[in-house]
Amino acid sequence: MAKLRSNHKTANNAGALIARGGIFVILLGVLYMVFRVLDIEVFDQPQVISDSPSAATTIMSNLPTRNGELVHHKYYSLSYREEFEQPEWVAYRLTNEILSGKHVKRNDNFRDDPLVSTKSASKYDYKRSGYDRGHLVPAGDMNFDESAMSETFFMSNMSPQKHNFNGAVWRELEEQTRDWVRKYKTINIVSGPILTQEPIDYIGQNDVAVPAAYYKVLLTEGKTPRAVGFIMKHERSDSHLREFMVPVDEVEALTGLDFFKGILDPQEEERLESYVDKKAWRVNEKRFQNRKEKWNYN
Repeated sequence: MAKLRSNHKTANNAGALIARGGIFVILLGVLYMVFRVLDIEVFDQPQVISDSPSAATTIMSNLPTRNGELVHHKYYSLSYREEFEQPEWVAYRLTNEILSGKHVKRNDNFRDDPLVSTKSASKYDYKRSGYDRGHLVPAGDMNFDESAMSETFFMSNMSPQKHNFNGAVWRELEEQTRDWVRKYKTINIVSGPILTQEPIDYIGQNDVAVPAAYYKVLLTEGKTPRAVGFIMKHERSDSHLREFMVPVDEVEALTGLDFFKGILDPQEEERLESYVDKKAWRVNEKRFQNRKEKWNYN
C-alpha cells in the first residue's frame, strides 16, 4: 500500500512538473512576443544603445540627412546623396567583443546597393578612374560575420579615394580606431566625405564626385564618455594623426551635420563636442612611422 501511495505521489509530482513546465513554456512564449514588440520599439528610438553591433545604426538615424536618403543595413546606416553618388555619412557601433571574436575572409564583393531607391554608383564608375573604391565603413571593422563583411562592399559605402590616401593615412586612422575600441570597449563611429566643399573631380558614367576632404567622429560610452573629430584633406600626408584631431563642433560646422543629438544630455553634448583631450587618444607611433615610410609610397 505504501508503495502504491509512493507511486501515486510520484505521478502527482510528475503531473505537477508537467503542468508547471506547460505554464513555463506559455510564459516564455508570452515573453518572446513582448520582447519582439520591444525590439521594434527600441529600433525606432535613436537614443537607445544596445549590445548589437548595429545599435549605432539606429542611434545615428537621428542625424540630419540634408538632401540624403536614409538607408539601414543590418550592421550600419548611411545617408545617400544622389547628386554626389555616395553617402554624406555612415554610422555604426563597434565593440571590443566584436574585434576579439572570429574573423572571416575579405570577399571583395563590390556591388550596387539595392536599398538605394535612386540606384547607387556602380563599381564600373571607378574602373580606370585612377581612384580606389574607398570604404567608409571599413571591411576590417565588420569581419566578425560574413553578412556584415559583405555589406561593406555595397557601392553606397564607397567614395573615390587616391590610393596614397586610402591605403595610407585613412588606413592608419581606421586601424587606430580599432585600437581605441579595444581600449574603451565601445565606440560610436560616424564617417564620411565633406560634401560642402567643391569636389576635386568627377568619375564614371554616374559622375561620382571625388571629395576634397573626409571626416570621422568618435564617441565612447561608459561613465566618462569621450569624443573626438578628424578632418583630413584628400591627399598623401606625413602629418601625425594628432594634427587631424579637432573638436566635434568643428566637424559639425564644416559638414552641417549635428552628431550625437538625442544621445547625450545637451550640456554633456556641448562639453564633449567643444574640445579634444588629445592625451585620451594616444596614437600608435610605430604604425605612424610605417605609414610615412611605406604606406605613403605603396
